[in-house]
Amino acid sequence: MKCDCLLCSFENPKLSATAVVIRDGKLLVAKRNEEPFKGEWDFVGGYVGKNETPEEALKRELKEELNVESKLTYLGAFSGNAAYKTYEFPVLSFAYLVEIEGNITLNHENSEVSWIPLRELNTIAFDSNQKILAYLKERFVYDLKDVRALVGQLDASATVNEQSLYKAIRDGYVSTVYEAGKLVGMGWIFPRQTMRRRQAVVEDMIVDPTQRGKGLGEKILHDLLRWAKGQGVEMVELTTNPKRVAANSLYQKVGFKLHETNHYLLDLKTY
Repeated sequence: MKCDCLLCSFENPKLSATAVVIRDGKLLVAKRNEEPFKGEWDFVGGYVGKNETPEEALKRELKEELNVESKLTYLGAFSGNAAYKTYEFPVLSFAYLVEIEGNITLNHENSEVSWIPLRELNTIAFDSNQKILAYLKERFVYDLKDVRALVGQLDASATVNEQSLYKAIRDGYVSTVYEAGKLVGMGWIFPRQTMRRRQAVVEDMIVDPTQRGKGLGEKILHDLLRWAKGQGVEMVELTTNPKRVAANSLYQKVGFKLHETNHYLLDLKTY
């Protein structure tokens, strides 16, 4: 049933905010204690209240439902439908990658919480949440051990933070190559807008030593460049150690030109 008042006849969606909390590749979900979908897994979140932004609403919901503080990173907006008693209406859910701080204490809205591997979660309450789950499974399913092992070959001092990996995926594109189900190569590119043009930077491109000489690096690089071209990028840049002879040869083969400049880094923790 739909409300037949003049305002509701426009069918503008109600706004909601949804928390995507991932830890060690597992999603935090809560079992609903209320209808609709009582007894089913759900993301933590709720409707945006009067004079609230989606970010404010989600921080409030996380505090109410789990008694935790939170840091949010926007992922995207997902449409769907919901109902209140006999009334049906469209919704637009703003999803955020969330880092929580504190021990979870449930209120009355949920009976329990669980950490379920993202690969294994196949159903969740509400159609907008199903779209969010599909988005996550398409982009965020990784074996962190394999990622860390690969990046460690590029830089032994590097530490891959799980949340940083998800944010990097959100901000750009990761190309991967698998062999017998194992991650053996990857590369990351992210776009940025300067005052002159839309550019992109290739970083963290690496192929496992056991798989080198098979053209996988070139395959990854072309995949990254095709993605960038589709995003309207005009110029792509990268840096690499001069000692990486094969990598330097590949970049020149593909068409990269050496750009002589001084490349500086500043660790802001020491500034």
